[in-house]
Amino acid sequence: MDHGPGIPFFQEILAFLVATVIVVPVFQRLRVSPILGFLGLGVVIGPSGIGLVDDPEGVSALAELGIMFMLFTIGLELAPRRLWAMRQTVFGLGSLQVFPTALAIGLIAWVWGNTATASIIIGMALALSSTAIVMQLLIENREISSRLGRASFGVLLLQDVMVIPVLFAVVVLSDQTSPLPVALGIGLLRAAIGMAVIFVVGRWVLRPLLRLLARTHSREVFMAAVVLALLATAWVTESAGLSLSLGAFLAGILLAETEFEHQVETDIQPFRGLLLNLFFIAVGMNLDVRLLTDSLAWIVPSVLGLVGIKIALAFAAGRLFGLGNELSLKKALLLGPSGEFAFVIVGAALTAGLVAPDIANFMLAVAGLSMILTPFALQLGRLLGPMVRDTRGHAALATNPAEDLSDHVVIAGYGRVGEVVAKLLDGQNVPYVALDEDIGRVRDGRAAGTAVFLGDASHKPLLDRAGADRAAAIVVTMNDPKSARKALETVRHSWPKLPVYVRAHNDEHSEELIAAGAAAIVPETLECGRQLAVLTLKTLGMPADVATQLRNQLPDPAPDS
Repeated sequence: MDHGPGIPFFQEILAFLVATVIVVPVFQRLRVSPILGFLGLGVVIGPSGIGLVDDPEGVSALAELGIMFMLFTIGLELAPRRLWAMRQTVFGLGSLQVFPTALAIGLIAWVWGNTATASIIIGMALALSSTAIVMQLLIENREISSRLGRASFGVLLLQDVMVIPVLFAVVVLSDQTSPLPVALGIGLLRAAIGMAVIFVVGRWVLRPLLRLLARTHSREVFMAAVVLALLATAWVTESAGLSLSLGAFLAGILLAETEFEHQVETDIQPFRGLLLNLFFIAVGMNLDVRLLTDSLAWIVPSVLGLVGIKIALAFAAGRLFGLGNELSLKKALLLGPSGEFAFVIVGAALTAGLVAPDIANFMLAVAGLSMILTPFALQLGRLLGPMVRDTRGHAALATNPAEDLSDHVVIAGYGRVGEVVAKLLDGQNVPYVALDEDIGRVRDGRAAGTAVFLGDASHKPLLDRAGADRAAAIVVTMNDPKSARKALETVRHSWPKLPVYVRAHNDEHSEELIAAGAAAIVPETLECGRQLAVLTLKTLGMPADVATQLRNQLPDPAPDS
């Protein structure tokens, strides 16, 4: 195919950009993930379709950049503080779900005649879910910080973490010239040396350089430095015998928890989206349509079997973790289908010669078709969830406001600031209990359907009844500075590890609150309620950019009188 005068892949890139403009709006209108549209488009224009693009390998090389940018942004998200804040969900619930699922799928693949190596890779690849689709669904349906959103996000975080060791294992296993222990040892040594170089250079060169460039106030220069750091880190890991993707991931880790984290994530997002879409088109180009047609009678049962196994094991993991029947089922349905990392892992294994081409094509077809089911999972969960709801229900809320709640938020003070916090939490389906001493506010709040109760939030017995021992955070918005400090001291004395965010009235009050152990204080301004809500949502696991976007959608609150 003529690629255009002097510009490699000119017509392919032009077709890709036209496809992006068409596919994304159409599939969003249909409420179906655009990923599926790009996969289908790749099949249509590839060698198995109309043959518009006859060099999918060349396009795949360009699409590899999409994987690098995706893993770079994952590295940004996997800041140690976030993993630590969600450690029980990530490493507890995530491990209960991911590893048994990978083992079950791997055993089935092995029984059906695959090699042990191929079975391990297939099991791990198909055990993962779609971070891109699930997160978008949770955001669109205002579930990102609900108990369902936090449970799902925790499992997805563990899956994101697992991609790197799996890709590392593919690199090690592809070394056919050495025994496995030797290849593993060499691979670990190379990884250790490469990571040491990256982190030393990153700490002593990259961060000071970015601080220097930030003072120029030129976003173009700053962004060029970030992309340079990404590509240079990827080059170091590839030179060490590892993958480009691992280097991109480590570059993201380097910038996580720095002052540049959110700016970099915002600036890199368009590049990541465009190149990742190109990756999915390249995957579609490499699918053999004739093989899929011949195997259709096996593909459909395989999709149903895969999703059924994943749902069953995910439901069991949720029950073992104590989520209850309804929440466990909703999470299981949402995470049952496969995800985009199946294409990354199986594609890497295919390139390394660890999985046969016909097996790889079959598994990618199963993964792609199962992803079609993901957008319908949330609606199905809402339909089936009440049918399996725990029998005790929520009748006790009238006598004990938080008997059936956990990982909720306690709002101490339901004035105008507290009401803003409650509205944002309510809009994201985050459970909360509000406490206030003003009977008028309580009456008006309850008339509007708000879970607000009468009482002094500085008294431990009332906080006990509000479930402070099971809460995710406490937000103190009291108008009286002395009452706010007393409430903070009560919480700190009884639950020292519980995050407490407090409204501060002036500089002196701020100093007192910090000394008393507040996790964060927000000065008394018109932004107070919104900032407190954003801090709380971030504690609950919501990405910072999403929380900020939701904050900006709220009107300015009026100050308390």
